Amino acid sequence: MSELLYVPVLQARPYAVEAYGWLPAADQRHIAPLWNLPPRPGTAAPALAAVLRKDLRSVSQVQRRGAAWIDAPFADEVQAEVLADLLDEYCVYGRLQPVTGPDRSPLQQGVAFAAAVRGGCGIGVRVRVTGEWDAGAAEGVRSLLERAEPEVGVDLLLDMGGVRADRPDASKEAVRALDALFPLAPWRDVCVLSGGFPRVTAEMLEQGLCEEPRGDWALWREIMQSRRAYVPVLRYGDYGTQHTDAIAQVPRPPDRNGGPDWGFLRYTTEQMFVMSKVLHRGREKSEKIAFNRASAGRIVDLPDFRGPTAGAGDAWLRDLARGSGNTGAFATWLTVGNAQHLAYVAHTLLQR
Repeated sequence: MSELLYVPVLQARPYAVEAYGWLPAADQRHIAPLWNLPPRPGTAAPALAAVLRKDLRSVSQVQRRGAAWIDAPFADEVQAEVLADLLDEYCVYGRLQPVTGPDRSPLQQGVAFAAAVRGGCGIGVRVRVTGEWDAGAAEGVRSLLERAEPEVGVDLLLDMGGVRADRPDASKEAVRALDALFPLAPWRDVCVLSGGFPRVTAEMLEQGLCEEPRGDWALWREIMQSRRAYVPVLRYGDYGTQHTDAIAQVPRPPDRNGGPDWGFLRYTTEQMFVMSKVLHRGREKSEKIAFNRASAGRIVDLPDFRGPTAGAGDAWLRDLARGSGNTGAFATWLTVGNAQHLAYVAHTLLQR
């Protein structure tokens, strides 16, 4: 992926697929998502095959302009077996590259390697570091790589997980991991993934705009300053505008309503994630619409607001604040938040 600059970690869900689809082709060329199939515990094999095929088809269609990775990090044995046939279809004939890791089951590893061989597309090796780097983990990666066929290209996906104030040394741990892992293979791409978006509560939003530091971006800048020889080849990745735990959520059945009475709009600036409360239900329609338009207005009035030319997400927020278009619901707010973030990060990396 010679033009690759940015690897967002996204759920293989409609809102994320739509957010990526909102990006112009020029931006998509520099972005290769790590798509994550959601966990579906207890689903029988026939029903599981149908819903996984739907997930894979939607991701494959939106990736028609470029390759991406596809992972099932929470797959149980049933899901791994069902995926064996599906990955052949979408890795061989689509543009998706399978992912495995040293912490995965032998069955999952075998399925991923087999799809990589038959598809000729390479494979991503996802290594999680959610605390201190364990020097012994490098041996697990080495053993895993020994199973790869010589012709299979390998990518390193170093996943640092959540990097907020409770992990002040995350960048040091990332460098330690890279020092150990970089020499193990002729990696095609080396990507550092992390998530700084907070777990948002109602209390955080009661005073108007809420701002939280972008810990993932801070980690990246610290790694860039490490002066390691591999720094020029590293690729940046994050979890977009969602908490890192979001990819582990089990999808709600389509016929089941629920959720809180409120949601929030998301906006990304150079240093901060900005959030503004919106209403889903619980008030008269006119009052809810006025509240949500005012919420968008607070974002649009920010000195750092980039305006509608920055992308479809920014344009949607501008239109909502001005009184045109609908005020959306949970899926729309997620789409808009991720779309503006993806476009902004891609543009930022292009300028550096």
